[in-house]
Amino acid sequence: MKISKIEILAADLPLIQPIKMSGVEIGVSQNVFVRIETNNGLTGWGEASSSPEMTGETVESMVSVIKYLVPFLVGRDPSAFSENLLEMDRRVYGNSSAKTVIEMACYDITGKCFEKSVAELLGGTKNYRMPVVQMLASGDLNNDLDEALHKADLGFSAMKIKVGGKPLCEDIKRTETISKELDGKVQLSADANQGWGLENGILFAEEASEFLDFLEQPIIGHDIEGMAKIAKISNCKISADEGLHSLDDIKTHHAARAAHGGSLKTIKLGGITRAFQAIELFKKLGMSVNLAGKTAETSIASSAILHIAAAAPDLSWGVSPTAPYLSTDIVKSPIKVYEGHADPPEGWGLGIEVDEDKLSVLTRTI
Repeated sequence: MKISKIEILAADLPLIQPIKMSGVEIGVSQNVFVRIETNNGLTGWGEASSSPEMTGETVESMVSVIKYLVPFLVGRDPSAFSENLLEMDRRVYGNSSAKTVIEMACYDITGKCFEKSVAELLGGTKNYRMPVVQMLASGDLNNDLDEALHKADLGFSAMKIKVGGKPLCEDIKRTETISKELDGKVQLSADANQGWGLENGILFAEEASEFLDFLEQPIIGHDIEGMAKIAKISNCKISADEGLHSLDDIKTHHAARAAHGGSLKTIKLGGITRAFQAIELFKKLGMSVNLAGKTAETSIASSAILHIAAAAPDLSWGVSPTAPYLSTDIVKSPIKVYEGHADPPEGWGLGIEVDEDKLSVLTRTI
């Protein structure tokens, strides 16, 4: 089995409603897709959202890098995951999102070839009915509170408040109010997406951490010393996100006592293989894991997240597939969240079938 063709597409995907985080409002997600074909007639799909603030990549840069890598990948065995990652690393530095798109499609093809799901390729399904983390991201107290109470009634057991984009006093009030109204019914976290400086990060931890199970990335990701200071005074656990791009980053946070766990995304680490290796490292170090998609990805990338989560040795902070936040999905059977929980799609590879007509409507010129 050899890669015979790699097709690249880019699409603008509208959200059901805007998501506000760290002072930014997201109404449309700009994503890149690849469709890989092999000489034995198989097809696989991969996807990643652009995220300049997280990986330094835009749609345009991702497309350029994938185009650059195509000649070095055609003719290779898509199931040789480690070797293919090394080849991509040798040919281009960084660009983890672009590499994720390609590797995800290779996993999809490999699963179809060997009649295994991605979770089985990673060692087998360990987790069923996984708790899905619901974002509370309107930026408005009443809207977020109504959403939280409604989702709790539906069976959601984990929620994350987006903070860092409002005056600090408003974020503190929103966190305290939602926490008290939920009254311990769900695992509650807050995510600042690097939105504060150290002073405000410390103030939020002093005033609001008692209302949370964990606080995610309160300050800029590279400030390990600042994260450690917040972790030392916080009444809840501290999670890293934008500060985690490699296994070494995880080890550094752990050694500095800068985080008790983290949010892992394929686009930060460079694909499914390395995301799973990161989860295994978290387990070894006794750190908690949230496995997340970027806001927002279709059921292609969200299925990959669910398969990784299903095979994970630990998932104590839940899983965050982001396809449910899109107004339009581009697969024929989108992932399902029921009573606040989800399973990976059944079937070989990612277990999804792309509706290419739907995708073509959203595709833009690249």
